[in-house]
Amino acid sequence: MKTLTFFNIILVMLLFASCNNDDDHPTNPVDQLPAATQTGENTFGCLLDGEVFLPGGGTNPLDCVYQFVDGGYYFALQGNKRDNNNIGLLIGIGTNNFQIFENQTYILTENTPPNVSGAFAFGGVFSYTSTTFTGELHITKLDETNQIVSGTFWFDVEDPISGEIREIREGRFDMQYTQ
Repeated sequence: MKTLTFFNIILVMLLFASCNNDDDHPTNPVDQLPAATQTGENTFGCLLDGEVFLPGGGTNPLDCVYQFVDGGYYFALQGNKRDNNNIGLLIGIGTNNFQIFENQTYILTENTPPNVSGAFAFGGVFSYTSTTFTGELHITKLDETNQIVSGTFWFDVEDPISGEIREIREGRFDMQYTQ
C-alpha cells in the first residue's frame, strides 16, 4: 500500500511539473501584435506572410505624417526593420492628394492621385498595391487636435524582386502624426 501511495505522489508531482503556462509567450502570431488602441501609443504591427512584422532598428523605424500641402491632403505611415540578412523591409500606407476621415474604410489601389495605396519595399525596391493587388485601410480614429490617427489595414502586393505575392494581414496602428 505504501508503494502505491508513493507512486501516486510521484505521479502527481510529475503532472504538476509538466504543466507549463505560456500566457507570457503567445504562439499565435496575431497575439504578438500591438493592441489595437486609439490613444496615440505610436504602435504599428502586422503579419507579413503569416510572420510578425514589428518596426525596429535603424534610424527611422516608424514614421507617420498627415499634411495639407499644395491644396491636397497627404497621409504617410511606414514601419521599417531589417531581416535576418540585414536587408531593409518597409510596410506602409499612404494617400496621394486624398483626405481621410474617422470611421471610414478605403480601398488600397494605385499610388496615383487621388488614391490610397499600400507599399512594400525590400532592399529599397518598392512595390505598391494596384487594381490587381488591393487591400483596405480602416481609420478608427482621426483626432486632428491631438494629431492622433489609428486604424487597421491589410493588402496584397507583388514582391518587387521575386515576383511572389506578399500578404500583409492584421495590420494595426495607433500613431501621433506630424504635420
